[in-house]
Amino acid sequence: MKTQLELARDGVITEAMKEAAVYDDVTPEFIREGIAKGQIVIYGNPNRKARVIGIGKGLKTKVNASIGTSPDIIDVEMEVKKAQTAEKYGADTLMELSTGGDLIKIRKRVLDSISLTVGTVPLYQAAIETNKKTGSVVHMEADFLFDVIEQQAEEGIGFMAIHCGINLITLERLKRQGYRYGGLVSRGGSFLTAWMNHNKKENPLYEQIDRLIDIMKKHDVILSLGNGLRAGAVHDSTDRAQIQELIINSEIAEYAQSRGVQIIVEGPGHIPIDEIEANVLIQKRLSNNAPFYMLGPITTDIAPGYDHISSAIGAALSSRYGADFICYVTPPEHLALPGPDDVREGVMAARIAAHVGDMVKLKDKAKNLDLKMGIARRDLDWKTQYETALTKERAQEIRNSRPPMDEDTCTMCGSLCSLKGVMKYYEEDLNKSRKKSAANAAF
Repeated sequence: MKTQLELARDGVITEAMKEAAVYDDVTPEFIREGIAKGQIVIYGNPNRKARVIGIGKGLKTKVNASIGTSPDIIDVEMEVKKAQTAEKYGADTLMELSTGGDLIKIRKRVLDSISLTVGTVPLYQAAIETNKKTGSVVHMEADFLFDVIEQQAEEGIGFMAIHCGINLITLERLKRQGYRYGGLVSRGGSFLTAWMNHNKKENPLYEQIDRLIDIMKKHDVILSLGNGLRAGAVHDSTDRAQIQELIINSEIAEYAQSRGVQIIVEGPGHIPIDEIEANVLIQKRLSNNAPFYMLGPITTDIAPGYDHISSAIGAALSSRYGADFICYVTPPEHLALPGPDDVREGVMAARIAAHVGDMVKLKDKAKNLDLKMGIARRDLDWKTQYETALTKERAQEIRNSRPPMDEDTCTMCGSLCSLKGVMKYYEEDLNKSRKKSAANAAF
């Protein structure tokens, strides 16, 4: 069976490509061509039916929501609710990242509960099961890790974050720069770093890259090249270790694509706003414009409890400069495991950020909704305002909780509504504007 990438290179437009085209309001040929160039990826694993969206150049910035148990909180029903909440509020994909409980059963429950494409970090399962049996991650067998990757591919996982770019060269850079202010915050990155240092061996995911690619190709799983040495503090951003990992990941990306495997390259986590553009440009240049998955980015380290806002600032800029895929951050980041309400807040913050970036990246195509909202507000057309809003449920909830005396206003201004106060003087001009808007919409 050929992968979506191989079919795209053969000039074939698949049903999955057509579905992705509808989602982004582009032509199927646009999707096919982007996949063929390695600049767009779509779900292709035949082992599970999932909603197909495109991630990459020329498309709307997509949002991923991550869920999962921890060793401290193992509540499967809550994880299912979190997954369903993410889908309800508009996440484009979901990552199931459980680290506590029966990982296989939890993953199956989540996969069965939603239609989204689901991603994982297979190293978590391999490391955690090894730790249970031997007492330490450092005793993990390479064969077992690859067995877990194969197993998850067979379950229908759509994309896997796999830390191939951490190799002995990368760790040498980390050592020579004097480690880091914020330490290592990627779980997968820390597992592999400990394993390599203890065993004095090369990363098996790098050393046996063909074995990995064979599995990805067999099941048409998107290889998301993990950013295991991403910064966990803004003062560690864009350091030599991070850039070395990006260089290795970009080399692997090119090789995997030559073998017919779709790839994504992941990006840094904590980063000040003046380095975001440079990070996007470097990633795009090194990887031949491969889809860029930006984790966060969190733009300041001193806002615990509000990291979803700090991240939304970074995500908007990332999207504006060309990042294709962002991972949401929830309010409890750095503090606790998120619950369903936190998932909702994280998804909405990330969706707003993605749209803000797309308004620049995709220009009028993304701005049309804002134009529609502006006109609806001018006309005090509340029905259209709700229909147009990304946050329609929350908007209605707030206004209904504080109802105005005049139903066409809100309690912010009431009878002193600035819009109503001058509307009668511009009725003729408004009618001209409305006719012009209607003509443009029809065109």
